[in-house]
Amino acid sequence: MTLQGFRKFSGTTEALASTTALLEGRMDDTLQQFLKTSVVQKGIEAKLAVADRKLGTHISEVFKNIEVVNNGNVMELFRCVRSQLNDLLSNEEIDLNQMALGLSHSLGRYKMKFSPDKVDVMIVQAISLLDDLDKEINTYSMRVKEWYGWHFPELARILSDNLSYARVVKLMGQRSNINSVDLTDILEEQTVAIVTNAAGLSMGTDVTDQDMKHIRDLAEQVIEISEYREELNSYIKNRMSAIAPNLTVLVGELVGARLIAHAGSLINLAKHPASTIQILGAEKALFRALKTKKATPKYGLIYHASLIGQTTSKKKGKVSRVLANKAALSCRVDALGDESTKKIGIESLQAVLRAMSADGKIPLAPIGTQSYISPASSAPYNAAADVKMDLEGENNVEKGVKRKREDGGKQKKEKKRRQTTES
Repeated sequence: MTLQGFRKFSGTTEALASTTALLEGRMDDTLQQFLKTSVVQKGIEAKLAVADRKLGTHISEVFKNIEVVNNGNVMELFRCVRSQLNDLLSNEEIDLNQMALGLSHSLGRYKMKFSPDKVDVMIVQAISLLDDLDKEINTYSMRVKEWYGWHFPELARILSDNLSYARVVKLMGQRSNINSVDLTDILEEQTVAIVTNAAGLSMGTDVTDQDMKHIRDLAEQVIEISEYREELNSYIKNRMSAIAPNLTVLVGELVGARLIAHAGSLINLAKHPASTIQILGAEKALFRALKTKKATPKYGLIYHASLIGQTTSKKKGKVSRVLANKAALSCRVDALGDESTKKIGIESLQAVLRAMSADGKIPLAPIGTQSYISPASSAPYNAAADVKMDLEGENNVEKGVKRKREDGGKQKKEKKRRQTTES
């Protein structure tokens, strides 16, 4: 075996471009030019052995006069070539190990940077951070109310919003400063009057200026974290609209982001069946129900979707099943589709709305912040058909139990009559 042709890459950039093209099963300009000069222009009529089937198909489409071979003998030939590669390239002053190591590092960085599966990593991290911020805000707000409650306990009953409470504490400080500060930018005029009256009649204890300074600093932390949470929430909405528009239309930004985070990525979520998406997030309850042989949960994270929240308790299970089916379809379109449109999401949303309505028609009244209008071509959804078979089954079971009881009663009466006759 002798080496007929060899071309060295000019640098790591060219080697990386050729390798990424080979991984996708296609030729780059370097390989195409090498085959043209080494095979086509020389008029060689020998067969071309290619290890990758997709690459061989691409070469056959580009070069019609080259016969590509890919079978078990070819794989054995390539194994032999790889084992004898140092001897074949003995005349070339190159270090194959160093070249392979540099190319592998560059290829790893390229995959981490440009892989489409890694785009939704930002969504996973952002929604996890949002949940952590909610916990921190609740903890800090509770501490502010408990600490400031020793000085002005009546304020917690008047203001239930944590952010408004923290802003009032930061601006007012001592309750004796109520007349010297303007709270109209934070609260309504009626609420300001109630707070002013409560401050004059408060039964709280006096605190020092040093204590009040720490209370104000803690209230300022609550305000800063709350403002950052709003920015993060807007970021999640924008990213979800770009990455998963159909899933966002169906279940909302936060629920969709939590589903993606729980699955690990949008690709992993698209691989899940609808039954798994329906109970995603309720694994503990599912395994506990299977272990104790009780009823399995009907929903997990998908329960927090606004569509299920607007459904009556009798239809929550049915709507969650329909919503999970449409969510599975939507996330597959978002993950594997070529176009980033909301067409599938809107059609799926109309199907869920038909399942929610009593007459099987999409309601004309606005739900949430959007209005949904039934298209003229949409077929009515027969909501009663899903429970008709169950009702008939229950009736048949009841009739069977009643018939069994009657037969048992007749047998007991007959046995008692025989005993009486014999005696």
